[in-house]
Amino acid sequence: MNKALAEIIAGVIPHKMTRNRWRGILRYGVIKALKLRWQMKHDHTQPQYYLVVCAIAKNEGPYFKEWIEWHRQMGVEKFYIYDNESTDGTREILAPYIESGLVDYTYFPGRKRQLPAYDDCFDRHRLETRWLAVIDLDEFIVPIKDKTIPDFLRRMEKFAVVEINWLVYGSGGAKTKEPGSVMERFRYHSLPEHKLNTHVKSIANPRRVCTMIGAHEAARLSGRPCDSHGKPLKKGFRDRKPQQDVIRINHYAVKSYDEFLGKRARGRARINTLRDFSYFEQYDLNDIEE
Repeated sequence: MNKALAEIIAGVIPHKMTRNRWRGILRYGVIKALKLRWQMKHDHTQPQYYLVVCAIAKNEGPYFKEWIEWHRQMGVEKFYIYDNESTDGTREILAPYIESGLVDYTYFPGRKRQLPAYDDCFDRHRLETRWLAVIDLDEFIVPIKDKTIPDFLRRMEKFAVVEINWLVYGSGGAKTKEPGSVMERFRYHSLPEHKLNTHVKSIANPRRVCTMIGAHEAARLSGRPCDSHGKPLKKGFRDRKPQQDVIRINHYAVKSYDEFLGKRARGRARINTLRDFSYFEQYDLNDIEE
């Protein structure tokens, strides 16, 4: 269904979480979603993986190695990478991971391609994995109470989706890109209760989800979503208190100022306008040193 029409229809639903869910289902297609739900109910294919990651990226080449190696260490078994017209040698940087089978690489040109990439990822790979995490290259999933992400997820298997809160990291005053990894270079983060940290990223059971609503929430076919404490969700993420004590998403939204300028120049995945310069001020939060 046309996105604008889906917004109009979903807009009459008063409950915010229900409204958001139906935004995703309507955009995906109601008949298509019903067919998929029936298929998933009767398909007993055993998944090859327990946890995979899906991401779309443009000119993020220098950051891939650290991001992949961190998540592999944390229990991710496969990465589905959608390359949105990178010109920085991303394909060559990923080549060893592609050859080893760790990365499944898809060249995905065009504008506003984030949601189509997620649609494609769920449709092509939903039977291959028990859990599918949808994150960006500036986001690192960090388990706090568990050694790995799968250790955490095994307690959540009755749910269709787990929503995990951000913890936004600032520049720490860095103006230029210095040697070292992202997680080493940026050690200052926002206050945990900051309003930006109400944002979440989703790890979904792809058999119970048709696709993503946007970058944050998944459109469920069945089942309930939960927070990182394993509590069923009754409110949208903007109306909930952030949780970072069990697991969190370290969000390095700006990095150094020069790196932010590079991010701004790359454009945005869902809309055709560039980020305003005020984005840096908004996300450059350095309240607590880790």
